[in-house]
Amino acid sequence: MLRIEFNPEKVPRQMSTKNAFYAQSGGVTAVINASACGVIETARKHKNRIRNVYAGQNGIIGALTENMIDTNKESARTIAALRHTPGGAFGSARYKLKGIEENRAEYERLIEVFRAHDIGYFFYNGGNDSMDTAQKVSQISKSMGYPVTCLGIPKTVDNDLPVTDNCPGFGSVAKYVAVSTKEAALDVLSMAETSTKVFILEVMGRHAGWIAAAGGLAGSGAAGEPPHIILFPEIPFRKAAFLKRVRECVKDYGYCVIVVSEGASYANGKFLAEAGTTDAFGHAQLGGVAPVVANMVRDNLGFKFHYAVADYLQRSARHIASATDVKQAYAVGEAAVKMALAGETAVMPVIKRVSDSPYRWKIAKAPLSRIANKEKMLPRRYISKDGFSITAAGRRYLEPLIAGEDYPPYIKGLPNYVTLKNVPVRKKLKTKFVV
Repeated sequence: MLRIEFNPEKVPRQMSTKNAFYAQSGGVTAVINASACGVIETARKHKNRIRNVYAGQNGIIGALTENMIDTNKESARTIAALRHTPGGAFGSARYKLKGIEENRAEYERLIEVFRAHDIGYFFYNGGNDSMDTAQKVSQISKSMGYPVTCLGIPKTVDNDLPVTDNCPGFGSVAKYVAVSTKEAALDVLSMAETSTKVFILEVMGRHAGWIAAAGGLAGSGAAGEPPHIILFPEIPFRKAAFLKRVRECVKDYGYCVIVVSEGASYANGKFLAEAGTTDAFGHAQLGGVAPVVANMVRDNLGFKFHYAVADYLQRSARHIASATDVKQAYAVGEAAVKMALAGETAVMPVIKRVSDSPYRWKIAKAPLSRIANKEKMLPRRYISKDGFSITAAGRRYLEPLIAGEDYPPYIKGLPNYVTLKNVPVRKKLKTKFVV
């Protein structure tokens, strides 16, 4: 259900035609290209306002280095195929712009590139840090006398952006995790009598346990149904309680299936799998929590185990994407363009849930200041009292987000994904910028 809430009276009566810049940021998802499709197809319907959409090659770095892709060189059929193609069609990057005063040169470079290429619209498709960047570009562009209409487009498998009910990208990873948990559990159950007793699936989620919670959809919630244990970042890990539950599950059901978030941590905040290094955003680098938990089971209980790390598989699995997720990913891209043309800036399209059953939703908007650099944790009411499973409320929230199938076309047994020509835009600036 798509209803964009903006004031038509804010639409400028006369405005010159400008180009738009679109970039993908951070970890990609199975449906981020559906948002790109929404942006480009909608922009092409308004040629009197948006002349062309230039895509950043490797995200925001493409703007800083003036390496941009001319999407006008792609056919309508190719752009439409983005809707069912995973990954980042134009390349993404984990590159965080610092504060304006801390590194003003980067922001000035962005405006310099935008001015040179007559770019009047900036669409940034990403998570928390990306919304902060879009907001800052909006601010500095005004101060430099070249105002740019800046819209954030939500994307993150972590589902941790505030204000929006859910984030495009999450529904598909949630579906993948729920299906994988269900199928692996059947495998383990088949062999538990004489072989593997414990199976551990590690999923993404540094601080928020949304993806781990999705594993709980593998069963109905009845006693004995897998997953038997979910380890959330929001619930401090207690080794003794965990091992006790594993022992009880093996005794009562013959096996134990565990879903663990990569961000599972002790009461003091230390990650179970902290590697002692940091990533590009300054976050603690995690070394893999599944083997840590598996070794605990082996050393303390002696059970035979297997573990799997979903890693990139969970966020790239377009072949099993949620139909709800695909629709919403396209909708926020479409809405961002329409909002920009309506005179909105420094806002992000958000998904508002109207009802759980039947599931209905609409598109609204929220200022980037309410979203930038903020995280939405899994509510405690979605986690069972003992901290090892999801509640009925959590299930009501999650189930509609994995609903429906949106299969890509297949050729010779494999998904037929599109590859773009990615024709570069001719550079106009003499100066180069090194990132």
